[in-house]
Amino acid sequence: MIEITDSVDRDKWENFVSSCPEGNIFQTCAMADVYRSTKNYEPISLAAIEQETGEVLAVLQAVIIRDAPGLVGSISSRSIINGGPLFVKGKKGLEALEKLLSYYEKFLNNRAIYTQIRNYFDTENSKTTLDSLGYQYEPHLNYLINLNRPSKEIWGDIHKPRRKGINRAEKVGIEVRKIKSQDEIKDCYKVIEETYKNVRLPLADISLLESAYDRLSDSGFIDFYLAILEGDVVGSRVVLKYKGLVHDWYAGSKQEINYVNEAVVWHMLSEYADKEKVFDFGGAGHPDKPYGVREFKKRFGGEEVNFGRYKKIHSKARDEFMKSGLKIYKTVGKYVNIGI
Repeated sequence: MIEITDSVDRDKWENFVSSCPEGNIFQTCAMADVYRSTKNYEPISLAAIEQETGEVLAVLQAVIIRDAPGLVGSISSRSIINGGPLFVKGKKGLEALEKLLSYYEKFLNNRAIYTQIRNYFDTENSKTTLDSLGYQYEPHLNYLINLNRPSKEIWGDIHKPRRKGINRAEKVGIEVRKIKSQDEIKDCYKVIEETYKNVRLPLADISLLESAYDRLSDSGFIDFYLAILEGDVVGSRVVLKYKGLVHDWYAGSKQEINYVNEAVVWHMLSEYADKEKVFDFGGAGHPDKPYGVREFKKRFGGEEVNFGRYKKIHSKARDEFMKSGLKIYKTVGKYVNIGI
């Protein structure tokens, strides 16, 4: 018999995620700790357990995101499942997945307008189960770069325009380095915040990055990078690392300075070459919809994949209201904190 619980031994959970081929940092207890210390974030951690043996059959780490406390937050709240749920192979795993998601929706109890599952691996084996539970699939591209080779080989795969940009960044004097202390997270966040405002998208509170630094740095699960030009911070990037996968998490750059992103990405790729396995560019949008940075990511020569996403709307009225708010925000440019 399969039991669903929100109370699982931490070591058991971490061992399950670590041993799972699709295990990723977003499904770890460490990431739940990060969410728990982030303003307007609420983690949900559920597991499916075989009662007779105590074996973990599936885990689900979600996070409810609200863009503000109170009524405004409830109007814009959504639940995101990054890189999950994870489950054992075979019929038993699919049964556990179905029970886990069914329990999750009851546990959610209308606290989110919708749930979005962001896939970091192929989900063909679970598609039928997710469809039956009302999760609708839509394509979503990404680019993966093989890091398990010398930097010279990675450089050879980068398209000529990107290589030119990297060389020009070096000529104008852009330097890239990791942050030296937690105090520099403010510099890192500031340029990311400016970028998000320019494209009129809401951004998580700085407490997300501060919490991530506190909870993940000692384990080597996170790196913060700054791009410096003539003493000023002109770009930044935050990446998550787990089991050889480097996930491009947050990025920003000064609009008026050219080639910053080229410089930072190449610095990271050359630094991780022969040390990590894969660089995950963190998504490149729906293939049929415009996405400004897709071409930038594509020209770094990675493998294009389409693992897609799943979405289930729990409140259609609130979903329509949130979409309207996001359109107003993008059109008028006023920060109304309506989430994506």
